[in-house]
Amino acid sequence: MATYNSPLQDFLHWEKTCPEKDFLRQYFNGNLEVLSYAKSGDQIRRVARAIVDKKLPPKSKIALMSNNCAHWIMIDLAIMMSGHVSVPIYPSLHADSIKLILQHSESKMLFAGKLDNYEDKKNGFLNIPVIGVEKYGIPSTESWESMVDQNERLENISFNDPKDLITIIYTSGTTGHPKGVMHSIANFSNGARNLFHDLKVPDHPRFFSYLPLAHIAERIGLENGTILNGGSVTFPESLQTFASNLEDTQPDLFFAVPRIWAKFQEKILEGIPQKKLNILLNIPFLNSVLKKKLKVKLGLSNAKYIVSGAAPLSVGMMKWYKKLDIEILQIYGMTEDCAVSHCNLPERNKIGTVGKFTHGAHGKLSANGEICVKNNCLLLGYYKDPEETAAVFDADGYLKTGDIGEYDHDGFLTIT
Repeated sequence: MATYNSPLQDFLHWEKTCPEKDFLRQYFNGNLEVLSYAKSGDQIRRVARAIVDKKLPPKSKIALMSNNCAHWIMIDLAIMMSGHVSVPIYPSLHADSIKLILQHSESKMLFAGKLDNYEDKKNGFLNIPVIGVEKYGIPSTESWESMVDQNERLENISFNDPKDLITIIYTSGTTGHPKGVMHSIANFSNGARNLFHDLKVPDHPRFFSYLPLAHIAERIGLENGTILNGGSVTFPESLQTFASNLEDTQPDLFFAVPRIWAKFQEKILEGIPQKKLNILLNIPFLNSVLKKKLKVKLGLSNAKYIVSGAAPLSVGMMKWYKKLDIEILQIYGMTEDCAVSHCNLPERNKIGTVGKFTHGAHGKLSANGEICVKNNCLLLGYYKDPEETAAVFDADGYLKTGDIGEYDHDGFLTIT
């Protein structure tokens, strides 16, 4: 695990100490394309040089909109390397919401990566420069590829203060009032370190990225988790290839939301109806062979940590998976606390709860049972919104989550 003051410094550590290690693995046109730390770093440095040469005001906002792909992470690192602030935009948003976020954040330029329905979205791009990625057929006067081809590498990198802003994450934007959560460089470093403090991951772990990277959980746990641990991250090509790409990857950690667990269950029961599954699980030898086969087929044979979050997963579903030797750990967090709040772990997992405090977090319940959290990676505030910022903290500086919960006598939290 790297121990620097920023995700960028963590990346530069691995680029220097294990340049040939796999970093970004992406399925594209049926093939697996792999970029090492050195090859990724070369592209990132050239694009960072191109951004620096644009002489934008210091710490300008640069928007990034793309489905998950290798370029998402390279763009994010290039923005960090150039000393600016990223504004990730969900690729599912419509033109009106995109326009609101770009206006509110005062973004000076936009990187457009792997996108569906690009023509529908571009009406929201205002009159700012758009840098497209040719690989994904995004038309633009300047592209990621042309920046890589036409620029020298940025070698002398100056680092912003860890207390400086690294990103603005919009948790809304569909209601006419986008709310931009501001996080510092230190928040991102602390958040990833806290999440991985109690996880015994192997050296250079394998991750699999498919949930939106514009979301805090994927950003801290997966992007920063990969960079912190010198790991590799694999991107599926499409929804159609998701299952086979996951099976081929066999990641060391896997994070999903309840609808994914429901889909997996549906697929298993299509092949083996519940009645037959019950019989097979009651035959000792077949039981173990079947469970192994199912875990390989789901891509979970190496996963030490199988996690569910974003919404409650039913107790019945968790118990059903546990019979297959798949122990799902529920976690809880918010954009505002870098998703560092509560988690279950394999050695302390209580089904139906969201676990105990994550390393570095502590909290309390307010008089009306509201969950209040404090850690070393709480939001700096909401961008341009001092009233909302003041309202989200209590008098002691705890983040008011808006959720009601209760702790049991062992310290496990249930959200009620």
